[in-house]
Amino acid sequence: MANRLAQVAGHISGNYSQGLLKDEVAIVTGAAQGIGRSCALIFAREGAKVVVSDLDENKAQVVVDEIKKAGGDAIAVGGDVGAEDFPEKIVKATVAKYGKINHIVNNAGFTYDKMLHTMPDDSFDVIMKIHVRAPFRLIRAASPYFRVKGSTENRSIVNVSSTSGLHGNVGQANYAAAKSAVVGLTKTIAKEWGVFGVRANTVAFGFIQTRLTAAKEAGATIVVDGKSVALGIPGGGKQADANKPVPGIPLGRGATPDEAANSVLFLVSPLASYVSGHTLEVTGGAGI
Repeated sequence: MANRLAQVAGHISGNYSQGLLKDEVAIVTGAAQGIGRSCALIFAREGAKVVVSDLDENKAQVVVDEIKKAGGDAIAVGGDVGAEDFPEKIVKATVAKYGKINHIVNNAGFTYDKMLHTMPDDSFDVIMKIHVRAPFRLIRAASPYFRVKGSTENRSIVNVSSTSGLHGNVGQANYAAAKSAVVGLTKTIAKEWGVFGVRANTVAFGFIQTRLTAAKEAGATIVVDGKSVALGIPGGGKQADANKPVPGIPLGRGATPDEAANSVLFLVSPLASYVSGHTLEVTGGAGI
């Protein structure tokens, strides 16, 4: 612990040679783009060995190549986080390569918006499956590497939620329910695994400039159970205009993926060594 505190002190003073996550192993799901990609790159910069996971393994490999080009260490593991064999697949690949797991960032997900009275069961169920069941199953599969008595290593779980999960949102009964459930899951992990020195936290994002908040008219889609699901918000791209402050956000703008990822870095790093069971709202002041 003394070494970790010295490392933190060195980082704060401007000595970045060690990195906040030096020699730690982090799994990041949904890491080929957006917030997940930024997390993977920033973690690697801070010395972590990163397992870059995404539905599209080719895109995940591009991020791995970027990390390696910068002198970091990473591997790509493709697959659907909701698949029955995914947790065992990624845990096995991680341990085979690096021998341990320090952090899991459950970031993978998407939106499937419908008004409540027109929302079919399948669009509700798939969001719950990807945003709640999948993180639960991955964390459970990795439990032997977290429930280690006497370990002094920095270990944590970060589950990605949303302001929709905290306050609800029109057209997102499924997404809001799932992201609310994530908070309860995280608090339970904090209570059950705290005795092993494991921290568990949630980060609830507001308006982050990703494909989920871009204009739906741009045509971004994801294939879910053979169906093409449109991503984005009608007219959403207009919110990113730097010359037009975003209503309801005191800082007046959406966050970049890197800004979002920096909040996750804080939660997994030794800087948050006594932060567990917390929901960190990253909203630019919205909702206060």
